[in-house]
Amino acid sequence: MNAITLRAWERRYGLIKPLRTESGHRLYTRVDIDKIHRIVALLDKGIAVGQVRKALAAPRRARSEQGETEPGAGYVKSMIGAIRQFDENRLEDTYNEALALYPLELVTRNILVPLLTTLGERWASAEGSVAEEHFFGVYLRNKLGARFHHRGRDNIGPRLLSACLPGERHDAGLLLFALAAHERGYRLVLLGADMPLTDLPVVVRRTRCAAIVLSGLMEPQRAVFDQELPQLVRTATVPVFVGGQISINARDPIVAAGAEPLGTDISVGLKRIANALGLAA
Repeated sequence: MNAITLRAWERRYGLIKPLRTESGHRLYTRVDIDKIHRIVALLDKGIAVGQVRKALAAPRRARSEQGETEPGAGYVKSMIGAIRQFDENRLEDTYNEALALYPLELVTRNILVPLLTTLGERWASAEGSVAEEHFFGVYLRNKLGARFHHRGRDNIGPRLLSACLPGERHDAGLLLFALAAHERGYRLVLLGADMPLTDLPVVVRRTRCAAIVLSGLMEPQRAVFDQELPQLVRTATVPVFVGGQISINARDPIVAAGAEPLGTDISVGLKRIANALGLAA
């Protein structure tokens, strides 16, 4: 988003209210960023900017009456409880119930992505355990892996090379992205977790990929952003994108390396990729 648009949303339409530093600079919180993503999604659906505020407020009031701050928030809490108890039956029942009530894209955006982020934060703060992460990681990887394996083979869109950053072993978010990209018509070369960046230019040339999409949750070693990512951008000859929580937490070094951060909203990230590749919506 350019600065002029953000200021118009703030001043003219009252859609966002960033914090201010003593010098007058705007500070956008994670809540602001999530709201901006929702605004963009509403505009993409054809809702006029003057009607966005009403559209944002209506579902919020409905969810408030149900005691839920976001669609699916209760499922995140329930699934965390199941993961803490290593209760696969409860986890399966909760996940299936969410899929029965909400569209798959909403389940991904409002349940699975926040859940993965929460598990990572629990592990980083020592509130959770590695065992919890592994338990859910195996469960979700089996679910998503089966879907990816049985996907259709007739896509003719650009080919994307997708992999996790070096040292990143959380590949569930990458699988979620790959499935969503496939639904948009892309073809995927999926390399999975902990991928050395030096190997990627060769893969790009052999497969004629149109772009590289990297995923990360946890902070990698400093050399990844200081040396390896800039080198990849220089040698890959195609655009390089970075998604996942790391693209928010480490946005500045990613941009400095010449890559484009995508954030955690997969649909918004796919739109940015399409724009960069010059594709029609």
